[in-house]
Amino acid sequence: MSGIAIADEVVHKFNELKLAHNTRYLIFKMSDNLTEVVLEKTGAPTATWENFTADLPRDDCRYGIFDFEYEKDGGRRNKIVFVVWCPETSKIKPKMLYTSTKDSLKKKLVGIGTEVQATDSSEISRAEVLARVDRV
Repeated sequence: MSGIAIADEVVHKFNELKLAHNTRYLIFKMSDNLTEVVLEKTGAPTATWENFTADLPRDDCRYGIFDFEYEKDGGRRNKIVFVVWCPETSKIKPKMLYTSTKDSLKKKLVGIGTEVQATDSSEISRAEVLARVDRV
């Protein structure tokens, strides 16, 4: 536990994504004063996995939620994917804060289907995430 709070808007937007499917993804970041996790960006319902990964910064950490759709056994499925993005090029302090706050955030976001921790773009390719989602 890092002592960093989770903004109410984070939980509210997650529940909207989960229940209303009115957005495809959410990206959260630490506030500038490093006291809470706040909403940074949302993706339109028509957004793709590629749009989501393009919105993740190349050298800073973020949390992401994606409403992942895929086909299995001839049917359309949905899984909520929680992404912890901590690229190798990010600074040590943010990596430590994001890692230590992850469990607090996950406890507030009830309904996550799969978790992906990634340090480079190969770990969050659509094919890699689909393989993880399909195993669950």
